[in-house]
Amino acid sequence: MLTTGPEFSQWVHVAVAVIRRQNRVLVARRPDYVHQGGLLEFPGGKVEAGESVQRALIREIAEETGLEVPEYSLKPLIGIGHDYGDKRVFLDVWSTECVIGEPEGREGQEVNWRTVEGLLDEDFPAGNRPIIRALKLPDRYCISGAFDDISAGLERLERQLRAHRPAMVLLRAPWLTGNDYAELARGASRLCQRFSAPLLLHGRVDLLDEVSAAGIHVTWEQARSLSRRPVPGHRWFAVSCHSEYEIAQASQLEADFITLGPVMPTLSHPGAATLGWLRFQELVKAANVPVFALGGMVDHDLETARIRGAQGIAGIGNWW
Repeated sequence: MLTTGPEFSQWVHVAVAVIRRQNRVLVARRPDYVHQGGLLEFPGGKVEAGESVQRALIREIAEETGLEVPEYSLKPLIGIGHDYGDKRVFLDVWSTECVIGEPEGREGQEVNWRTVEGLLDEDFPAGNRPIIRALKLPDRYCISGAFDDISAGLERLERQLRAHRPAMVLLRAPWLTGNDYAELARGASRLCQRFSAPLLLHGRVDLLDEVSAAGIHVTWEQARSLSRRPVPGHRWFAVSCHSEYEIAQASQLEADFITLGPVMPTLSHPGAATLGWLRFQELVKAANVPVFALGGMVDHDLETARIRGAQGIAGIGNWW
């Protein structure tokens, strides 16, 4: 994310609104004669000189759809810099669930409500795709902790699923051999299916189809050896990152999201250097993908993480 400095003046600053009603979002179809014509988009437009992003959104939403939006209801979602070749844009994306009125295409465009699950990459300009990721991701990403044996690990996972119903789970067990991890993954997949919780495997692309997992999460050490995205677009692909360089590389690999940390001290990695919230926020500004804050996170850190630009929080110890 790049919002200030001389380089930003070379980009077109575009305010984008994600307007939500329950599980639906408002989209419009771009006219055929404009840049990226014929594709879908979220309401918004260019931020004028001297105009705040919030005021630009209120103006653009009213002009395009006739809806009124209270300024206090707008919340930052994600920032995306994208170079289309013929145009470079910075998408400053904000969300709201508070609008007054019914939408209409006041510029002759088609507007309609679509479910979040129905948003498809190919229907939108490439720069919009991280927005779709952010909408489909939860605000909590649960990472499995240590356990004595496979049976104990599955019992612990079931307790977690019953108590907290996490929307996404990473099955992390680097101490297990290949066959033992596969056995754990098969059991975890059955549990996660029962509780409708997508399961990500820790780097095991070979097991995706066997256990019907939703995707994979790789360490930075694994990511640095990759030359391209290792899974198809319908699977989640996540990378653990700790620096601006690693974030840039994850973006090059077309990661759907990253974890970034450690933000605070953790029991699982005692003595490890931490980022702190200020540095975390600086690094999030360099990311064009959703970011989960990792390291020492507890439930009440979620609001802080969102204020600092994160998608949400990820945790190993506190939720297991």
